[in-house]
Amino acid sequence: MSLEFDVLIMGSGAAGLSLALHLAPSARVAVLAKGELSEGSTFYAQGGISAVLDADDSFEAHIADTIDAGAGLCDPDTVRYTVENGPKVIAWLIERGVPFTREKLDDGSEAYHLTREGGHSARRVVHAADATGRAIETTLLDRARAEANITLLERHIAIDLITGQKLGLRGNRCHGAYVLDRDAGRVLSIKARFVVLATGGAGKAYLYTSNPDASTGDGIAMAWRAGCRVANMEFVQFHPTCLYHPEAKSFLLTEALRGEGARLLRPDGTRFMDDFDARGELAPRDIVARAIDHEMKRLGAESMFLDISHRPADFIQSHFPTVYARCLEYGYDLTREPVPVVPAAHYTCGGVVTDHHGRTDLEGLYAIGETAFTGLHGANRMASNSLLECLVFSVAACEDIIRRLPGSKPPPELPDWDESRVVDSDEMVVISHNWDELRRFMWDYVGIVRSTKRMERAKHRVDLLAQEIDDYYGHFKVSNDLIELRNLTQVADMIIRCARRRKESRGLHYTLDYPRPDDGREPLNTVLVPKNFAALHGHPHWR
Repeated sequence: MSLEFDVLIMGSGAAGLSLALHLAPSARVAVLAKGELSEGSTFYAQGGISAVLDADDSFEAHIADTIDAGAGLCDPDTVRYTVENGPKVIAWLIERGVPFTREKLDDGSEAYHLTREGGHSARRVVHAADATGRAIETTLLDRARAEANITLLERHIAIDLITGQKLGLRGNRCHGAYVLDRDAGRVLSIKARFVVLATGGAGKAYLYTSNPDASTGDGIAMAWRAGCRVANMEFVQFHPTCLYHPEAKSFLLTEALRGEGARLLRPDGTRFMDDFDARGELAPRDIVARAIDHEMKRLGAESMFLDISHRPADFIQSHFPTVYARCLEYGYDLTREPVPVVPAAHYTCGGVVTDHHGRTDLEGLYAIGETAFTGLHGANRMASNSLLECLVFSVAACEDIIRRLPGSKPPPELPDWDESRVVDSDEMVVISHNWDELRRFMWDYVGIVRSTKRMERAKHRVDLLAQEIDDYYGHFKVSNDLIELRNLTQVADMIIRCARRRKESRGLHYTLDYPRPDDGREPLNTVLVPKNFAALHGHPHWR
């Protein structure tokens, strides 16, 4: 079965939905969600969106903070472009009806409440209490459902991109994708003039993560297999404060807690962040996560503790209603006691190489949001810059697609998915076992603190795993779990390869063998180039 659209968007989070809404007046759009439509990282984002909205703040300050947090690897042009477009995308969200939190000022007027998070020199994070992502996701999803030009395909997971090279055509362009309809159990070929990857990051490569189950690096892996460059995958951000409880799974304690005065404590109740950074609890995430990891290992402790109980109870309950209620479910009262926390994999700073329009190396293919590498985050993402990037680059991609749409050719006929030589699997235990093994060795060997020996062990194991999965993929019918495991293994391999190339510690990449940054030369991005890159794309580059 084949479907056709002007634009195929993979991913139904802030990046994908906002792009779909921008495109809807001018194009027929399909939005794929491999699970429930709202089940992505956006929905679980607590903190907010950073933007210059206060008269005492400035673009220059936001730019400087972002570049400082990025440890020398931010692209200055990308940072400026993103920051300067921040107020516009916030205004667009407000126009769509996102209910950001407001506060009364001394003169009786109202304004949007701005909080401060790690790495920021000012209050510039606009939020909807402590459930900003939920407010954005539900608002945009309601709008998308009401748009006649948007088709929402729930429980559809992309298997691979369909390119001119794969079809044996002259010129290499993206023409669509093979997609598994999980409920019907059949593979569709979806044709599109333009394809957009908005599939999020790859936090599920790690044993402990704040990410939902959908974060398996699908877009990054598919783009790589289609011949696109991928960069800076070694920079995996570990959020410092996930609730430590056997049943909490991946519940995040928002950084805004520390922005409002929460303190990090050892099990004996003493503070420790001032020993690591003059900014204390408001240091960038890489520093805070390493400090917690260091203290846990030094003391042999299972967790550190986060304490905001010195603030008034009504303040805590009104500013952090979601976190307060969730902690109570697990037996902790934020208003009375510290709660146990540990770091967890949170954000993928690297991704598919794009330009300022979201265009990748493959003509007709775009990548936006956490899937993309734009140069904004450098070696460490500053808090609340992620949703900002999603929104700014969805506008940029929309403008480019609309400009190109009138002159674009319809995609060619696509061959049906061939399952003639595969059978149903009778060994699903192989998938679950390999998934568990991957996440454990990534956590142990390529986590917050790394070493050359640990990364060599990880590379050896991921190579064996990839070979086994490729063999399995070639013999059995595809399933959601197999597609995700194949993608996650490929992305894990890229994380390891990038990490092994960086012979220094910088930002989120810390290795015991090179504990300091290499300040003797200009810092460089780690760019992985497919073996057939030149043959696929020719010269000059299509852009």
